[in-house]
Amino acid sequence: MTFSGRFGDSMIASELDSLSVSFLVDDLQIRRGGVGANIAFSLGCLGLSPLLVGAVGEDFSDYRSWLVRHGVDVEFIRESKVHHTARFVCTTDSQSNQIASFYPGAMAEAGLIELGPIVDRAGSLDLVVISPNDPAAMLRHTEECRDRGIPFAADPSQQLAFLEGDDIRALIDGAQYLFTNEYEAALIEKKTGWSPADILSRVGTRITTKGEKGSVIERQGEAPIEVAAVPISGVVDPTGVGDAFRSGYLAALSWGMGPLRSAQVGSAVAALVIETTGPQDYELVPSEFLERFAGAYGNQSADEVAPHINALA
Repeated sequence: MTFSGRFGDSMIASELDSLSVSFLVDDLQIRRGGVGANIAFSLGCLGLSPLLVGAVGEDFSDYRSWLVRHGVDVEFIRESKVHHTARFVCTTDSQSNQIASFYPGAMAEAGLIELGPIVDRAGSLDLVVISPNDPAAMLRHTEECRDRGIPFAADPSQQLAFLEGDDIRALIDGAQYLFTNEYEAALIEKKTGWSPADILSRVGTRITTKGEKGSVIERQGEAPIEVAAVPISGVVDPTGVGDAFRSGYLAALSWGMGPLRSAQVGSAVAALVIETTGPQDYELVPSEFLERFAGAYGNQSADEVAPHINALA
């Protein structure tokens, strides 16, 4: 939902302990979402064949068909017989502030999913991205990746507010990649007690998104890489922008790109999403994407990603 005013205008700091507010919204959009599904959808749109792992309800059939049509393997999604699919309800104001509620539903069963059968079926996995999910599932899948020697990316984002330091340490220790925004990066440091240097000693690559300021990629013993954001025409809907960045970054890695080019591709996909209502409703037109990419990062950069983008036509 969208609210044309500012949430802050309806809130009094001294009365927040008895908050009761209502906002007259201008628009209602029902969109497909979910962090894992958003990332998998964009990976499919970028020519990859991602396996989506999670738990859903019996109300998932239309969404299942949508994901399959966009290149996502849904064979290992668990269908609950008693819960609805998780649902996120969000209102965004004129300043892109958001008030949201999240119903976990079938997500509570995600911890029952084992990665072993998926590995047996796929033969091998390039990378397991462990995004916000039921905390027990996140911890189980992280531990299973360590036990099986499967590279994994830690993307705890929204769950960081609810997780304690020990669990956060367990989720990121040994990750090949750690994805966060600036606030989440600070929250990890506060809750784990680890310094930035401590974290870099425990992960392969730390990627921190900074909104309109772009992103920074850090590796132990190397100078940070600062990447500017792709200029946008305006903010339409910020929901799912971080997921889009992750998918672009991971897709470029699979193409053999380094961290700089990967972050640039991530930023370009993120720009498409922020200019569109809904995280899976953007359109990637190769010629337009490459023109915009060249404008942001130069012709040489665009030439390097062009074979992969043009293959999507």
